[in-house]
Amino acid sequence: MSSHEENVTETPESQSTHAETRQPSPEGSQPQPGINPRTAIILAVVALAAVALLLYSGIHSRVAAESRLKQQTEEASIPTVAVVQPKEGAPTDEIVLPGVTQAFIDSPIYARTNGYLQHWYFDIGAHVKKGQLLAVIDTPEIDQQLQQARADLDTAQANVAIAKITADRWQGLVSDGSVSQQETDQAVINLKAVQATVQSNAANVRRLEQLQSFEKIYAPFDGIITVRSTDIGALIDAGASTQPKELFHIAATHTLRVYVAVPEVYSPGMRSGASAALTLDEFPAETFRGNIVRNTNSIDLASRTLLVEVDIDNPTGRLLPGAYVFVHLKLPDTTHSVTIPSNALIFRKEGLQVALARDGKARFVAVKINHDYGNSVEINSGLQPTDAVIVDPSDSLIDGTPVRVSKNTAGGSAP
Repeated sequence: MSSHEENVTETPESQSTHAETRQPSPEGSQPQPGINPRTAIILAVVALAAVALLLYSGIHSRVAAESRLKQQTEEASIPTVAVVQPKEGAPTDEIVLPGVTQAFIDSPIYARTNGYLQHWYFDIGAHVKKGQLLAVIDTPEIDQQLQQARADLDTAQANVAIAKITADRWQGLVSDGSVSQQETDQAVINLKAVQATVQSNAANVRRLEQLQSFEKIYAPFDGIITVRSTDIGALIDAGASTQPKELFHIAATHTLRVYVAVPEVYSPGMRSGASAALTLDEFPAETFRGNIVRNTNSIDLASRTLLVEVDIDNPTGRLLPGAYVFVHLKLPDTTHSVTIPSNALIFRKEGLQVALARDGKARFVAVKINHDYGNSVEINSGLQPTDAVIVDPSDSLIDGTPVRVSKNTAGGSAP
């Protein structure tokens, strides 16, 4: 046996193993698969579920992101506003308004005739009575004209006497035919003519006497001389072609008038006969009583006020015309007011308004101002102390606009 054969000689154990390997398989049998079919189906279902889960997660996250973006955009579009709460003021049962005292009668005195001032008897500050002589004017021209008019009247009266004798005589002669009817009629008519001349001359005399009486200037009422704008020798020209010059100015101060512009909101309580009080800085501890005597019964379109006249008795003359006073007027009902900053007011065609933050929206309400203090205003109608008033509202803000209240200002109060 050769060496090659020796190398391929197998042991009994290896021969047995090869024999088993080379044994044919049973007839009709198939080889075993690597994965069970049921397991494969389960794996496929799991894979599909995983894919669906990934798709759902991606779509849901995108929808959620879009929803959050939309919500954030809407929230960002809502304006943030600063608000304050109105400051409640003390209840008001009266209003205090400024006024200026005026004399009950305040009259300038002019000359009614031409001439030169001969004398004056009262200066400024003098108390005069009705009918007292204030000044005398020298009127030589009027005096001469009056003498001429009286002479013309005497001449006319003499002519009337002659005309009457002639007419009577002619009427006696016409009956027996001594004179004609024509001559008699002429005599009668001539009498009537000269009688008319007498009446004309008499009227001219009375006119000149009236002018001459204006040489003396008298006080037309009891009062105080507040102005004397003439002096002795001054030329007095009362002609219609020139501007007359005031000689004196007289004021009756036994009663004073005060005209007060009352705001429209208080006008219903300003009735005639209602009491009023005056205070002055020069009399800090005193109050002067008066009454409302009349009003214009009409609201001024420019100032929206009612002009009211208050009369005050001033028998001692302590109150002077032209004094600045404070008029206290009683109100029929107690008025409650609040104070807000001036920059909260809205001026539009609808009138004066204020924007409030209510339930997340801006609500506009009409208001009325009682007093204007510059940086703030007192409102007596339209607001409550619990309201949230929007300050510095934008021009684009309208009623019903959603708003967000700034946390830094919520709950603040007006100055």
